[in-house]
Amino acid sequence: MINDNQPQGDHPTSHLDPRRKKILFRCWHRGMKEMDLLLGGYVQAKIGDMDEAQLSALEELMELHDQDLYSWFIGSKPVPSAQDTELFRDILAFYQTQR
Repeated sequence: MINDNQPQGDHPTSHLDPRRKKILFRCWHRGMKEMDLLLGGYVQAKIGDMDEAQLSALEELMELHDQDLYSWFIGSKPVPSAQDTELFRDILAFYQTQR
């Protein structure tokens, strides 16, 4: 049901450009619930402040397999040096401060 009392453009993502909206959607719909929560929550909080280089790094990270990403984030497997990026460490720090 549509709420006619809500002003248009009041949706939390209405201010985002199409690239950011696509990234945000993909982070919340990865296929593995744990990764949906992990990446989706981080990106929801940070996407508006990310620059083009950070968005590109995020898109690259999103191409990796959920199982690998999750095992690196929870520490059950060591993070390969190629994935031990500033973005990866920022996501990890974001969740360590959320506990």
